[in-house]
Amino acid sequence: MTAIDAALTEAKSNFAAKRPITRQLHDRAANVMPGGNTRTVLYTAPFPIRVAKAEGSALTDVDGHRYLDLLGEYSAGIYGHSHPKIVAAVRAALDVGLNFGAHHGKEIELAEVLTGRFNMELIRFTNSGTEANMMALCAARCFTGRSKIMPMNGGYHGGTLYFSHGASPINAPFDCVLGHYNNVSPTRDLIVSNAKDLAAVILEPMLGGGGGITASPEFLQMLREETSRRGIILIFDEVMTSRLHPGGLSAALHVEPDLKTLGKYIGGGMSFGAFGGRRDIMELFDPGRPDALPHAGTFNNNTLTMTAGHAAMTDIFTPEACLELNARGDRLRTALNDLFMHYQVRMTALGRGSMISIHPVSGSVTIPEELQKADKQLRQLLFLDLLDQGIYIAERGFMALSLVVTDDDCKKLVGAVERHINQRRELLV
Repeated sequence: MTAIDAALTEAKSNFAAKRPITRQLHDRAANVMPGGNTRTVLYTAPFPIRVAKAEGSALTDVDGHRYLDLLGEYSAGIYGHSHPKIVAAVRAALDVGLNFGAHHGKEIELAEVLTGRFNMELIRFTNSGTEANMMALCAARCFTGRSKIMPMNGGYHGGTLYFSHGASPINAPFDCVLGHYNNVSPTRDLIVSNAKDLAAVILEPMLGGGGGITASPEFLQMLREETSRRGIILIFDEVMTSRLHPGGLSAALHVEPDLKTLGKYIGGGMSFGAFGGRRDIMELFDPGRPDALPHAGTFNNNTLTMTAGHAAMTDIFTPEACLELNARGDRLRTALNDLFMHYQVRMTALGRGSMISIHPVSGSVTIPEELQKADKQLRQLLFLDLLDQGIYIAERGFMALSLVVTDDDCKKLVGAVERHINQRRELLV
């Protein structure tokens, strides 16, 4: 057994010994769900934590352990848990009714806010970011009359559009040409050689699930120029990255796509997604047209999401709050990288603003392939060591700060990571 195997075995044993009720619930869950799981990303070995209560920036598990929540529901939980203004909005929606089966005013109010803030001419709502991306790609195919799409290696656009390690076997059956994120020349060549069949290029301007790598200005500019020149629809998946700037990351990077997709936090913590952008593309969905594209969805305009989303985006996640939150995240990332440099360990913090990913690698990381050398066991060890110190992040090292996370909370994380380094330093050099 190697040193890291021994360390990880001990950490898992320590985790399990402190959580007998969690283990019992996991065994019970495994009788009715495969692996006791209905959301793959939440599974961690030897078994995942199970939360009994959440409030503010704190989680309490069924065994009574309390954690500082820095995961932020993978960026959807930007308001913290049970924000009073969100709770009030939900109660207001309950008072008027959840599902009308009809149009209502709240959907207009939310659409007005989002089109103005994220520079979209027209918008449609969905129930998830996955659905928003699927609809945007289908719209591009119908608009162009072409069949192929270009996602990027390392990209993630939902459970049926997963390209982090090549294409997932359960992806939607689009005809895909896989681009090379942040690699200008080979991606341009692929666009040129497939142009007559290529309907859309889709990417996150910063890889969320792919590790926090931001697209370079040169790469984005090439995509914008080549797609415009060849009539290809450029889609930015801003389901996560729209939180990084008041107008979305595309505004910060000064590259405007044809379509954008939104999701996660914008519905106030409810199930939400949206796609929108150019009027001439989005008008394909105008049901008054004889050739209109259909877009169904029983809960697309449900009052719970529309009401909570409007309150969230107007009263809580204001442009000022957005800037303050992302400045805090930048300070935290700098502090972590300063710590790694001080101890000369094989660790780095990537990301931008309030989204941070810690990786057990050293040196500059600009393309997804450079993260493939990261040791999965070291990721697991950091996750378990932080849990043992009362801090919850994703096992892959991902964090998304919520508005209720404070500077003191960030200092707590830095201190916990430093203790992890001191305890495991021989494994990290």
